[in-house]
Amino acid sequence: MPGATFTLEPADFVGVTLVGGGPGDADLITVAGLKALLAADVVITDRLAPRELLADLPPTVELIDVAKVPRSRFTAQEDINGLLIDRAHQGKRVVRLKGGDNYVFGRGFEEVLALQEAGVPVRVIPGLSSSIAVPALAGIPVTHRGVVHEFTVISGHIPPGHPDSLVDWSAVARMRGTVVLLMAVENAVAIAEALVAGGRSTDLPAAVVADGSLPTERVVRTTLGHLGKAIEAEGIRPPAIIVIGVVASLGH
Repeated sequence: MPGATFTLEPADFVGVTLVGGGPGDADLITVAGLKALLAADVVITDRLAPRELLADLPPTVELIDVAKVPRSRFTAQEDINGLLIDRAHQGKRVVRLKGGDNYVFGRGFEEVLALQEAGVPVRVIPGLSSSIAVPALAGIPVTHRGVVHEFTVISGHIPPGHPDSLVDWSAVARMRGTVVLLMAVENAVAIAEALVAGGRSTDLPAAVVADGSLPTERVVRTTLGHLGKAIEAEGIRPPAIIVIGVVASLGH
């Protein structure tokens, strides 16, 4: 099945437009994403989307909050798909506003498939992924010439050893590049232990960036061996990006 296409024009596209809103700061949404948002009849938004932009929308725009809050309010993905399809079938210009990028652990392609199956026109406007943008804003490059030739972005919502895990942590540990972890605050200790068991040094630099790009942003510098203790001591809560590797010590 073909994926959704990206088209800049027309801004008044009738159907569903998946917009990646970037890491959080309203200024970091793309021009194309902002155009689509301002032309929308309906906006279905996530918790981590740049909500500041919603205040600039006309009062006639229907705003639907489908936030998924850890250990709290939760909107099932099937319900979100149903809302998108229902409003699109009403002939509305629908924007699905997400944080980061639609396709980087954002379940965006699941929505694309559901919309295509329902016969709904859909397009995708990419956004800045927090996996790269948040470290950059904190002064941490995920690569650096002569130091790192690769970086790996991993979802840490499932710990190593879990039957549902799709990550080969021993292979990740054998690599020499940067490891960027999303949704990994709760499993940081288990992940660090797996990387050390696989050969990574406990002294390897690590950094945790909480609330990246927002006024409440905090950067905690530590090492792989002390990652869990640093997160606990600083009271880090999601959303946070964890960077493991030599680059985590650069610019500090």
